[in-house]
Amino acid sequence: MMTKMLMHAPAVRVLVTGDCMLDAYVSGAASRISPEAPVPVVDVTERRYTVGGAANVAANARAMGAIVTLAGVTGADAAGSLLRAELEKREIGLEALIEDGTRATTLKTRVTAGGQQIVRFDDETRSPLSARMAAELLRKCERVVDEASVIVISDYAKGVAPEAFCRWIIDRATKIGVPVVVDPKSTDLARYRGAKIVTPNLKEAAAAAGESIHTSEDLVRAVPALLEKIAPSALLVTRGGDGMTLFEPGKKGAHLAAIVNEVADVTGAGDTVVAALAVAIGAGFELREAAILANIAASVAVRHHGTWAVSREELIEAAKARV
Repeated sequence: MMTKMLMHAPAVRVLVTGDCMLDAYVSGAASRISPEAPVPVVDVTERRYTVGGAANVAANARAMGAIVTLAGVTGADAAGSLLRAELEKREIGLEALIEDGTRATTLKTRVTAGGQQIVRFDDETRSPLSARMAAELLRKCERVVDEASVIVISDYAKGVAPEAFCRWIIDRATKIGVPVVVDPKSTDLARYRGAKIVTPNLKEAAAAAGESIHTSEDLVRAVPALLEKIAPSALLVTRGGDGMTLFEPGKKGAHLAAIVNEVADVTGAGDTVVAALAVAIGAGFELREAAILANIAASVAVRHHGTWAVSREELIEAAKARV
């Protein structure tokens, strides 16, 4: 099944929309305490950059073999230039990625010493786009949306994918028969109504339901109300070490246990799930099959430190190991 998906991937055109980020990793050794404050002094030995958020979804879909266009916003700053350079290296289409001089490119910097993360600091703008920039983003999306086999909304609540944008994308996609995959941040799941599938994690599902979800029984009890909010969409709740559970309208929930691996870092695993779902759905797979493939892809992503674009070769090897 994995091989079949990857064979079809080069014909799949994925439009990824949403909040783009740059991830910076500063690593070194900490062998002394600062005389200025009781904190470690890190002697930096390496700095590296990679893509995050919607950009990481795009990178994963591209690494799986799909043709990918990214629609979003960067600032007119050094982080924006670095992000664009990383995306260009990955051969991701940037014709719908706009620049806003009033905003900072979202930059997440993680400082590690001896493999242990000490601190993360974020530079970002969370306010909604101005009316002018929101209209510019829609104009750019309008030029590329009709070419897509599948669309992703990667909503990290940084102001790029508000309700009006989500409704426009989903309504347009519905009219042209293109499925939409949503990675939600808003607790108001109704804004994603009509997407093919919405993929909250357990914490996001609980917030949207307005109740605590700790067990499978809690989840099953909360799901009918969530499905009603997004009807006729399906729901895939990712549950970390407990795997993921797919709920389709009118069907019993289908649970996929996590594939046991040595976990190095869960950062960006949700982006990998969304990318694999999108490529599989764009290749014509049913939701249950797409979820199985996404579960395998997530098991590969968590083996790596930091955000990671899972390659075709890694997926094939992981699928063979499951046989």
